[in-house]
Amino acid sequence: MKHYQSAFIAALLIMLPWSLVFASDRILIPAGEFQMPAVLNKKKTEVKAFYLDRHPVTNREFLEFVKSNPEWSKARIKRIFADKKYLQYWSEDFTLGDARYADMPVVEVSWYAARSYCFWKKGRLPTIAEWEYVASIPFRRGPALQTLILEWYGKSSEWPLPAVMSRMANSYGVHDMHGLIWEWVEDFNSSLVTGESRADTALDKNLFCGAGAAGAADPSDYAAFMRYAFRSSLKAAYTVQNLGFRCAQDKD
Repeated sequence: MKHYQSAFIAALLIMLPWSLVFASDRILIPAGEFQMPAVLNKKKTEVKAFYLDRHPVTNREFLEFVKSNPEWSKARIKRIFADKKYLQYWSEDFTLGDARYADMPVVEVSWYAARSYCFWKKGRLPTIAEWEYVASIPFRRGPALQTLILEWYGKSSEWPLPAVMSRMANSYGVHDMHGLIWEWVEDFNSSLVTGESRADTALDKNLFCGAGAAGAADPSDYAAFMRYAFRSSLKAAYTVQNLGFRCAQDKD
């Protein structure tokens, strides 16, 4: 009997639309504390338990959102909420135009659009601390995180992007925290101070930069510094070809 049940379930999975099998379920991340990388404060950061999407939001999922909320379509979105490159690789407002895009992470979306999507899905964007906390979790088996991250940083951009969940999950069962796209976080613009507070225009600006790195939790974590620098370069309406997002949700 069990054999027949297993065969029936396997057949059902084959018959189901890929989008249902690929449901963007959320994983409960246990509370904990960790050392925030690239941050001068060497005290450990506490993170409460929360839910996080198993993988970044796909084009197929974002298309459902746009169909239900056409004010976020390419033609109707207000320019204050996204720049001109918003979803420019979609062929039409409600058509992806290329089957390979369906399970690829949605990119070229602004922080406003990402935030609205998560709200529509009864969630929110993760904070920097939450994202970095999960991103620090190693794989059960596989390459060291730093090796994987720096290899990805060193590669040229590829297009179309690989489908989500193409690579192994970390020990929490979360996929694609590294090696696929950059991701929006709720407080992206609080990553680093910029401008005259760091004497950016002074001749000795490199001294300030080096001193900051020396005081960080791990000065050798070059990959983390790049993430923080990228976030601090963003504005909420920006869209980037390899910048997407995933949603989080409070546990209580």
